[in-house]
Amino acid sequence: MRAAGAVLVAVVLPEDETGAAALVNSGFRGRRHGLTYCEKVQSVTAEGSAVLASLGATVPPAGLWERLAGMAEAEQLVERRLVLPPANPEAADEHGVEPPQAVVLFGPPGTGRSTFAQAVASRLGWPFVELFRSRIALEDGLVNGLGRRFEEIAQLDHALVFIDEVEEVVGTRNLADPLSAGVVNELLKSIVRFRDRDGRLLVCATNTVAALDPAFLRHGRFDYVLALLADASEGFTPADIKQAARTVAQAVFERTLDTGTRAHPTTEDILRTISRTRPTVTTEMALEFADHTIRYGRT
Repeated sequence: MRAAGAVLVAVVLPEDETGAAALVNSGFRGRRHGLTYCEKVQSVTAEGSAVLASLGATVPPAGLWERLAGMAEAEQLVERRLVLPPANPEAADEHGVEPPQAVVLFGPPGTGRSTFAQAVASRLGWPFVELFRSRIALEDGLVNGLGRRFEEIAQLDHALVFIDEVEEVVGTRNLADPLSAGVVNELLKSIVRFRDRDGRLLVCATNTVAALDPAFLRHGRFDYVLALLADASEGFTPADIKQAARTVAQAVFERTLDTGTRAHPTTEDILRTISRTRPTVTTEMALEFADHTIRYGRT
């Protein structure tokens, strides 16, 4: 139906009809008492679908935001700053709140920046467009490629654009390298054009915010610079915890096969595995990111 140009899809069912819950879980809204009336506004037109295909973009499934876990403080901050204004444009306008259009997320590797960006797109019901430096450079060259990608994105009514490891694109300009300066200038110009219309959000992520070109972080280009740190064991990112859990599961699995009896993880298994897992975030890294939060953070 989207390919045929449908923008609004509506369904009416008896309240207890099979499939009503599935509709709500897949992003339909507007249940009424006594019956299930659900509607879902498509964020992409038929023309937009062709643009998404050329960009290699996706429309994330509903519910990704609700499945985020382990980063409660960062999740609440992102929810209130990034999600609520564009999700409630009329209320935001009444209160004089301008929905953010460009943000930088920074934190140690494995702290879930990409996951957050996709979840925000899911929460808003917007297409998720990820721009890869290596792919752009290979296909069109960075300067021309960046300009062309943002021209294509401009054809979409809504979009969340994500650039990971953005320091590889807009690191501090090297005056001896004209290409470096050209890439930074092109992305800065693209951001200005990107911000001309509502319904857009640019999310750039980096491990090293201090390595970004100073002009890139000036006010007026990015609304927020957010630090994402994991609420986990000392120095453990969500990726570290996932690895520890995988290790415990494997050990218990092997114990079951060795003994012929269904084994279950113990506290000792978990503590032993954590003690053998090297945390991604060292004390030195934590102090460095704390300093960067003070120097660059803007929430």
